[in-house]
Order: sequence, then C-alpha cells, then structure tokens
Amino acid sequence: MKHNQVQYALDANVLMTAHHDYYAPDLCPGFWECLAYYLQAGRLLIPDRVRDEVLSPPELVNWVDRVCSSAFVSTQTPPVVAAYVQMMDWVWGNDQFSPAARDEFARVADGWLAAYARVNGAIVVTNEVSTPNVKKRVPLPNLCNQFRIRCVNTYDMLRELVSSFEWGNP
Repeated sequence: MKHNQVQYALDANVLMTAHHDYYAPDLCPGFWECLAYYLQAGRLLIPDRVRDEVLSPPELVNWVDRVCSSAFVSTQTPPVVAAYVQMMDWVWGNDQFSPAARDEFARVADGWLAAYARVNGAIVVTNEVSTPNVKKRVPLPNLCNQFRIRCVNTYDMLRELVSSFEWGNP
C-alpha cells in the first residue's frame, strides 16, 4: 500500500448488515470480492475488538477469519489505549447519555474502533447515523464528530474507493 492512501476502519455492522441484507453473498459476490481486494491491499482494516463482534452467521465468521486475517489490527497500543480513555472520559462525563448507554458503550467495540482511527488517521466506516440528542445509546458517528474523526457509511467508502458492481446478462 502506498503511504498516502487513505485507510478505512470497518465497524462490525458493515459486514453483518451487508451479509444479511443488501450485499448477500449469493446475490452480490462482487461486493465481497471488492472487500477482499481492499483488505489484502491494506486499505481496509478491522480492529481486533470489532472482529470479536462478528459472531454470526457462520458463513460470515468463516469468511472474516479466512479473508480478513491480514487486515486485523491491534487496539492494544499505548496511543490507542490513551485515545480510548479520552473517549470514555467524554462519554462518562456527558450527562446526555443514560447510565445504560454509558455501560453499553464500555462493552462494545465502537470506542476502540474510533480510538484506532483517530491515532492512525483512518476513516471509520459504519452503518450507524449521527443522532445528536440521543440518550439511550452513544452513536459511533456522534463520537467521531466529537473527536474530529471522519466517519462514512458503506456506500461512501465504496464510492471513494471507486468501486462498482455491474450486472452481467446471463
């Protein structure tokens, strides 16, 4: 990979939603081939904590383990841990979020994903959307906005990677 190329750090929902819904492997194998290409090229990354959230279906888990292993990155570096602590402090210090939302945030990978992206200059890719006044959860885009981390959805990432999937007449 060239050093000036942008890297994208994937949220688990990018993979799970695509597999279950709009890019099911039997209907859109080109999407999965595209991901595999960019994972192997170093353009797409999957933080270890995000990998731990991909639990089903078994076909997706197997694909992730087989295809994505070279793209797994560790969140256990001192700079990432320090960034995560700053994010946790912001969440816990923000009265907007309910105690249950704060507890959930501490259990899920979102903070680790954002911390990795912040430290390494990656773009976060998620299907979540920013919800400014939410109380019952901490949306990943809200966290990214707070810490000036670029956050895009799957479609934006694909457009930026200049990917397209064409139908071939049978």
